[in-house]
Amino acid sequence: MAIEAVIWDFGGVFTSSPFEAFNRLEAERGLPKDLVRRVNATNPDTNAWALFERNEIDAARFDQLFLEESTALGHPLRGADVLPRLSGELRPRMVSALKACKQHFKVGCITNNVVSVHSPGQDGAQKAAGAMGQVMPLFDAIIESSKAGVRKPDPRIYLMMCDLLGVQPDTCVYLDDLGINCKPAAGLGMKAIKVVDVDQTLSELAAATGLAFE
Repeated sequence: MAIEAVIWDFGGVFTSSPFEAFNRLEAERGLPKDLVRRVNATNPDTNAWALFERNEIDAARFDQLFLEESTALGHPLRGADVLPRLSGELRPRMVSALKACKQHFKVGCITNNVVSVHSPGQDGAQKAAGAMGQVMPLFDAIIESSKAGVRKPDPRIYLMMCDLLGVQPDTCVYLDDLGINCKPAAGLGMKAIKVVDVDQTLSELAAATGLAFE
């Protein structure tokens, strides 16, 4: 089946992975590496992170619940200390690849996000807003979990994007830095690419689309 659309995650694809920033936070606090990842992987459909990304709780409640969840794992960490680390550095080559894809295919973005990501005055908030401001206007359709009330890896969110773009799943390429989010896309028939690094991603995207990327 010919490719008609390329669907992208945002964080960890167009920006460096937030898990890198989480690891720096853990090192600064003397916490075990990947503690934040462990907290997020525990009860992944009902934990603080899931509730926040579906906009079912506010930032204050997230702060409290995340602290409870991390404490249960033996290493107390406030949610308010984690959120400012979400923003990453923009990856210009990925933005160029998006622009190239837009010349030939429909392009969409599915992002798990939260309504209020950063504390006031955080440099990271300005950086994230700048990155999103450069990239988001390029998409034909955008689905944000905090607005849709559905988050990846729920298969419904991928089908919602297909409806918005007017395409079938088996005509789509999907890119995400988390394997757990790639699996439902592949299960629906999409060509799923797990973003590990820029070179690997652009090589696989070139193979899937027939385009050449720098």
